Parts: sequence; C-alpha cells; structure tokens
Amino acid sequence: MAWRSALIRGLLTDEEWSFFEPFLVSASPLGGRPARDHRRVLDAIFWIARTGAPWRDLPVELGNWNSVFRQFRRWTASGLWDVVLEALADGAGEADLLQMIDSTSIRAHHCAAGGKGGTHRQGLGRSRGGFTSKLHIRGNAHGLPIALHVTAGQEADCSNYDALMEARDSDPAIMLGDKGYDSDPIRRDLSDRGAVPEIPTKRNRHLQHYVSRPLYALRSRIECFINRLKNSRRVATRYDQTADSFLGFAALSSIRLWIRFAHVT
Repeated sequence: MAWRSALIRGLLTDEEWSFFEPFLVSASPLGGRPARDHRRVLDAIFWIARTGAPWRDLPVELGNWNSVFRQFRRWTASGLWDVVLEALADGAGEADLLQMIDSTSIRAHHCAAGGKGGTHRQGLGRSRGGFTSKLHIRGNAHGLPIALHVTAGQEADCSNYDALMEARDSDPAIMLGDKGYDSDPIRRDLSDRGAVPEIPTKRNRHLQHYVSRPLYALRSRIECFINRLKNSRRVATRYDQTADSFLGFAALSSIRLWIRFAHVT
C-alpha cells in the first residue's frame, strides 16, 4: 500500500476502512475487483466527491480513472450505498423516534445535462439560472440522514414526502419540518403513523397549528448536516448526468459523516 504515502488529503482512516470493508468485500462478485483493491478505489471515489474534479483528473496514484468510474457505477447500481446507510441508521438506537425532513437546492453544471430519458427523468429542472436539482433528506434526531431522494429543482418539498417515508420503514414519534411540509395529507399520514407533526402552519391557512419551540429548534441539526454535506463539491454542484450517480455521491458523503459522528460520540 505504498500508494497511500502520496501527498493526497482526505484518504480513508483505518477506522473508516474497517467499517466499509465488510460491505465491499461481500459485494466483490458484483464489483469484479480483487478485495485488496477496494480501499484504493474507495479512496479515489472520495477524492472525486471531495474535490468535484472530473473523473479524468484522478491522480494516477489512486488508479486508472475509467476503472474507478466503472467500479463506482457498479456499486451504485447494486444499491450498495443504500445498504450501508440503512445499516448505520439501524444502529442508531432510539434516534429514529425524533425525525426531521428538509431539502436543499443543488445547482447543476451544464455537463450534467444529456442523461438518458431527458433532464426531468434524471432529476434536473430548468430555472432562471440554469439546471437545478433538489436533494430531499429525512434525518434522525441527530440530523443524520436515514433516507435520500433527488428530484428536479422546481418540485415542491411536500410532493416528495411519500418517497422519503417509503425509503425507510421506521415511523417517528415526532416529525420536524418547515412550512414546505405543511399539508393536510402529510399531517394525516403522520397521525396515522402515531407521530406528532411539529410543522409550522402557513400564514394563509385558517387553522393554525401549535409548534413546540424547543423541539422545532432541533431542526437546525439537519440544516447543519446539509452544510457539512456540501463540503463535498461533487454534491454542492451536480456534475453527473444520471440521478443515481449524483445520489451515490450524496449517499457516500453522508455515510462518511455518519461514521465520523459515530467515532466522536
């Protein structure tokens, strides 16, 4: 592993690799690479995620860019990142009792256009400033994601509530959300799940719902997570033509933040 002596920032620590290794080795029949290469491939993918650089600019110390790209696509298509994220969420204990939902707009580079099936099918929407995507996030009590979903940038938050809830079978006791999720169907669904919606009411509604200020203040945790997530430039700006590749980078960057949080606590 002499390649790890190269002056490249952000390489996996031994603790991070010890978490990823069982998932990647078990996925090796899908990946088609020797298990000993997986750490370098993952280092290369994280380098791309952190820097936002084109695949062709990958440092030679981290491997052949095309081989790394194809491995990333295989792992992403296999649903591996969803499995890893679910394992982290399952290990968080009672943190699922309080959940929160939010979204963030992502400006897309012009090279993100051209994906198969058209821009909207790939989670791209047109706005005055160009193409945009929206990353929808369902988080636990720590603000860490337990479900991710990507859509075109102009789609309303409330219309993607169902997709976030279907992505993980764990009903909250309390759900935090901003006014973008203030809708009667969402409130009814949460009530049916036995959850209390801590969602402020829009001003134009006749029936105003009370919100606990101390509980609602906890929603800042998911906002802080989004800020940290966008330190990965491949997430802060979308360069990928396909929605699943962009979501793969978002999931991987989220997983690394999960692991770091777990080691701190």
